[in-house]
Amino acid sequence: MVHKLSAGIFAPSQVHVVADTSVLSHSKGTVKATLALASNVRRFIHGGSTMHQEVTMKSSVQRQTVDLSSFPDLVVIYLGMRVNAWTGIKTLIGLGPQIQDAVSKKPDGLLLHENFIVSLFPLHLGMRQYWRDFDTMESWSRSMPHRKWWQDFLKSPRGTGFWHETYFMRGGMEAVYDDMSTRTGLAQFAPLQPARGPMFSARHRAKLSGQAPPSVIEEVEFYGGDGPA
Repeated sequence: MVHKLSAGIFAPSQVHVVADTSVLSHSKGTVKATLALASNVRRFIHGGSTMHQEVTMKSSVQRQTVDLSSFPDLVVIYLGMRVNAWTGIKTLIGLGPQIQDAVSKKPDGLLLHENFIVSLFPLHLGMRQYWRDFDTMESWSRSMPHRKWWQDFLKSPRGTGFWHETYFMRGGMEAVYDDMSTRTGLAQFAPLQPARGPMFSARHRAKLSGQAPPSVIEEVEFYGGDGPA
């Protein structure tokens, strides 16, 4: 007696039984047993096979990605300002419209600017910017009005703390935290160190080649004539 059982694991509806009819014609009991076996196999595959369910599932989610091949030098920077004292609310609210006006003029290299809220209490607002490359971002940071914002903050933060973290398509990161009363981002798990000497400039922190343009405020002036540590 020959019984041939063919079960398609990934297509259970096609599970079938092929039998040698010359033998099965002499035994109705054998036919019933074989059909029962096929039925059990179908139930096992439908009810107990996780693999089958995962392979045949059709999701309603539209899943997409992006082609970044046209942006080999892409830079993403997160920036935030946190209120450390009541006076910082006025500082933050006054600066917001100025930033919005500056980015609305679409400076060279800025691909996208987005705002987000880190927390409402204490008030902590953030921005995310995508730049074509680091050079254009660095150049804009040295020009007006950003230059004046930065100079004013470094002279007196007026009740606020500021931070930024930069991520590079070609690899690498850099960050700085000024008067931040609580640790944010990378600073929550990485050890902090003074932003002095080679760590004073974003270009040097990121270990990028090329000469950094003159700083908005020189290190000697910032540290009160102390010079690099």
